[in-house]
Amino acid sequence: MHRSVAPDGAVPAVGIAIMTRDRAGDLVHALDRLVGLPEAPPIVVVDNGSGDDTVERVRARFPTVDLVPAGRNLGIEARNRAARRLPTPVVAFNDDDSWWEPGALAAVAAAFAAHPRLGAVAARVVVEPTGEDDPVTTAMAASPLGGDPTLPGAPVLGFLACAVAVRREAFLAVGGFERRLHFAGEEQLLAIDLRAAGWEVRHLPEVVVHHRPAGVRRTRWRARRDTRNRLWCLWLRRPAGRAARLSVAALRAVPAGVALGALADAVGRGGWVLRTRRPAPAWLERQLELIDP
Repeated sequence: MHRSVAPDGAVPAVGIAIMTRDRAGDLVHALDRLVGLPEAPPIVVVDNGSGDDTVERVRARFPTVDLVPAGRNLGIEARNRAARRLPTPVVAFNDDDSWWEPGALAAVAAAFAAHPRLGAVAARVVVEPTGEDDPVTTAMAASPLGGDPTLPGAPVLGFLACAVAVRREAFLAVGGFERRLHFAGEEQLLAIDLRAAGWEVRHLPEVVVHHRPAGVRRTRWRARRDTRNRLWCLWLRRPAGRAARLSVAALRAVPAGVALGALADAVGRGGWVLRTRRPAPAWLERQLELIDP
């Protein structure tokens, strides 16, 4: 059983989508906060083949949460499955170590209702337990991008996937998160695709998500995956010359061993990138150049 409608039969404005794998304790900590939100959002959790007791603990403790055991590690495709399963017009994404502040989803719903061209809202991310803003939040607040002044917040071309809400129809129309990236650095590609399709992507600092990072993640494997996906995203959406220059910069920014492994992965498994390559329109490319490193 899962909560997808209000007691009066109405579908809530915003639902929550979570992917998880082998982090039962973090997920329970987040769900304790999410199930008590005043907005009473329906929650879908897609479990990416956890080997711990995630499934058992969630089913026992949170009967209103719609838990979907994928049986294997789908990566970010789990987010897409959760979004498709939710009946709500807006989908708020969480990781299993983040949660929306009370009132944040109401603010998100109001923003989407008031602005029909709004495709995504990137929240302010507060890192727990220090209470500091995540560096990505600081960068979004200082965005140099121009945009329609009648829309709220700062225009951005990136966000944290643990703290973004999307208009469901827009998200699904552009294909959601690109499943072949599997995980790491998938956010900018989605932001580019939403903007290219005519949707606005805005950072609203009054919308707050709390993030309690689950352990140390900067392993060589993660750096290699981040770099591979960075290369793929560049060649999927940027002009060839720009993609080449930024690819060299991305490879130089990591240790040689990581760079060689990422390049081998990108070339050896990246045939699909050239087959599906679709550079961003010129107006969007000019905006991307404003935020290039």
